[in-house]
Amino acid sequence: MELIVAFAIGLIVLCLIGKIISLPMKILWKMITNSIVGAVLLWVVNLFGAGVQITFIKALIAGVLGVPGVIIVLLMK
Repeated sequence: MELIVAFAIGLIVLCLIGKIISLPMKILWKMITNSIVGAVLLWVVNLFGAGVQITFIKALIAGVLGVPGVIIVLLMK
C-alpha cells in the first residue's frame, strides 16, 4: 500500500514540475513563432514594393509583435 501511495505522490509531483517547466516553453515558442511570421511578412511587404527600409528597430518590432508589429512598421512609414 505504501508503494502505491508513494508512486501516486511521485506522479503528481512529476506532473506539477512538468507543468511549471512547460509554461516558459510555451511563451518561448510563441515568441519564436511571432518572430518568424513578422520577418516573413516584412519581407513579403517589401517584395510587393512598400519600400520599407528594414532596420534593426523595425525588425525587432516586427519580430516581437508579429503581424501587429508589421502593421505598426507600415504605419510608421
